[in-house]
Amino acid sequence: QVRLVESGGDSVQAGGSLRLSCRASGFTVDYFGVGWFRQAPGKEREAVSCIKGSQGNTYYADSVQGRFTISRDRARNTIYLQMNNLKPEDTAVYYCAADFENRLCTPNEYDYWGQGTQVTVSP
Repeated sequence: QVRLVESGGDSVQAGGSLRLSCRASGFTVDYFGVGWFRQAPGKEREAVSCIKGSQGNTYYADSVQGRFTISRDRARNTIYLQMNNLKPEDTAVYYCAADFENRLCTPNEYDYWGQGTQVTVSP
């Protein structure tokens, strides 16, 4: 059974940092696509960053490029999202999701989702 459990969300001030974790079970993160997505109130869910396949190819949204880093730990079967220089516009519920076909980093292509973790960035 595929399961994704996020943690690490918190409230921080602008300029601060957070590290989100996504513990996966039921599959191996090294071989499939796993991504971080976010949804702010009143907005559509959007892709933040994805890491795919055995080569670990990564994708970042323009809005987070250079500030966020996605990584994976095979031993812990966990995906991380290191978020630095956070901005108020990063405020959202962050979701971890998995795609077993290594498709594009868009919400519609991801089949399995975690419950989400709240990130709030104050000015």
